Amino acid sequence: MTHLETLNQSLFLTLNGAPDSPWWRIAAATVLADDLILLIPLLLLGLWFWGNDARRNVALKACLVALLALGFNQLIGLIWPHPRPFALGLGHAFIPHAADSSFPSDHMTVFASIGIALFLGREKPLGTLVLLTSLAVAWARIYLGVHFPLDMLGAVAVSGISQAVVTPFWAWAGDQITRLALRLYRTLFAWPIATGWIRR
Repeated sequence: MTHLETLNQSLFLTLNGAPDSPWWRIAAATVLADDLILLIPLLLLGLWFWGNDARRNVALKACLVALLALGFNQLIGLIWPHPRPFALGLGHAFIPHAADSSFPSDHMTVFASIGIALFLGREKPLGTLVLLTSLAVAWARIYLGVHFPLDMLGAVAVSGISQAVVTPFWAWAGDQITRLALRLYRTLFAWPIATGWIRR
């Protein structure tokens, strides 16, 4: 076992919940770990439906960054599968989870990708909020026994790489993609736009 893996497991055991953990802490961690990610699509939809065209451009780029990062995660899992803590008999798992590769964390990847893309796309308050929220999600998934700390750091690294890959492409084609998406949106959502429920 490498020193890094030893440190990874040691940090996990420090952060992982105990069998006698209070029920309310387990419940709160479960909401953070499983349910908070549902706010991400709502945030992006809000930027699209009620934001200006610049915000819509940022939202589309953030989606692309996250999708590419999740694709990288799948490749990493195929090339270098890393077992989850409970698959190694480490710590205590408080929520059910498939025994697939843990590295990098998909949940953390979504939060980090969206947060980084928003922060660097002139949406610093929103990006900061998403990145701060990602810390709570990371803690919860380690606390509940389904991820190691390095799974979270790996997710941040993959998200940064994805941002670096997408940025030059978006500088070249982002405006055209946004205009195409806007034409489609204004056709499909003509009625709610006309009623003023959502922004044109």
